Amino acid sequence: MKSPGELFDLTGKVAVVTGSTRGLGREIAFGLAHAGADVVVSSRKAASCEAVAAEIAAATGVKAIGIACHVAEWDSIPAMVDEVVCRMGRIDVLVNNAGINPAAQYATDVSKELWQKIFSVNLEGPLRTSQCVAPVMRDGGGGSIVNIGSMSGYGSIVQSAAYGASKSALRHLTMTMAQEFAPWNVRVNILSPGPFKTEMLAAAEQAQPGALAMLAATNSQNRVADISEIVGPVLYLASDASSYVTGDDLTVSGGMRK
Repeated sequence: MKSPGELFDLTGKVAVVTGSTRGLGREIAFGLAHAGADVVVSSRKAASCEAVAAEIAAATGVKAIGIACHVAEWDSIPAMVDEVVCRMGRIDVLVNNAGINPAAQYATDVSKELWQKIFSVNLEGPLRTSQCVAPVMRDGGGGSIVNIGSMSGYGSIVQSAAYGASKSALRHLTMTMAQEFAPWNVRVNILSPGPFKTEMLAAAEQAQPGALAMLAATNSQNRVADISEIVGPVLYLASDASSYVTGDDLTVSGGMRK
């Protein structure tokens, strides 16, 4: 039987985190590295990926590399995965964190272009990345895929028609992949955050003072989470601590009503 510390230990594992040069993704990458994993930082800009990877390596002592990839570009993802395998040897953890919510989307007038842009990153990106990574995990003995969803995927939110729909669809996709990948010893779960103190919410507060207080009032703890509070739940799903958990949705929202 493993001790509690051993259950959460990722030493010797390789973790890929998409959208990890800022915000929650960056925090997740640092957290997995502190747990012992070698980390691949991936986002659209190579310079940013390499800079964050260097910070992680210096702070934690693990091997960390940056590989640029835009997950909305379906055909670019296999090359990214191939490069990870070439440079790191294996993939044990994939966190599909990259996501966008670039503009207000009313269901009455959201454009086809905006709808497709959001879905290409938030849904097609995790699908294609998982398609490419799961066989690598299978050949390495198994692994864990963690999709980052949103509480917006549970209910209707004005101005978030496409974003909410993409996250709701991601939850359904997670359950399907969990069933299909189970014979490969690959677990797939989704983590749905509530409001966190990211750059996005800071900008919202600046544009509309009181926005953070309004979001805080939507959950039982009456607060917006610090970004460091995402690490524990992700580490749980990524590690052997959740070895009997797949096809599940872990909400991290301070008790937000669904």
